[in-house]
Amino acid sequence: MNPIVEFCISNLAKGGQIVFDELSKDDNIDVLDYGCLTYCGQCSDSLYALVNGDIVTGDTPEALKENIYKHIEETWIF
Repeated sequence: MNPIVEFCISNLAKGGQIVFDELSKDDNIDVLDYGCLTYCGQCSDSLYALVNGDIVTGDTPEALKENIYKHIEETWIF
């Protein structure tokens, strides 16, 4: 079982697409996109993704990707 990283398409359009594309190449992560994740306040404020249900943010696409990997490393139990 792989960690699951979920993106809102609105956040992808704000810069998250770069992260989505890069994470999609990682065979150890399942990456999904949805029309809306119902975190509209978070979506309007920053780049974010849900990592196994937890909100992970970043000020830039690079920071978001780094924070996603860090979160997985710190919390993944499989």
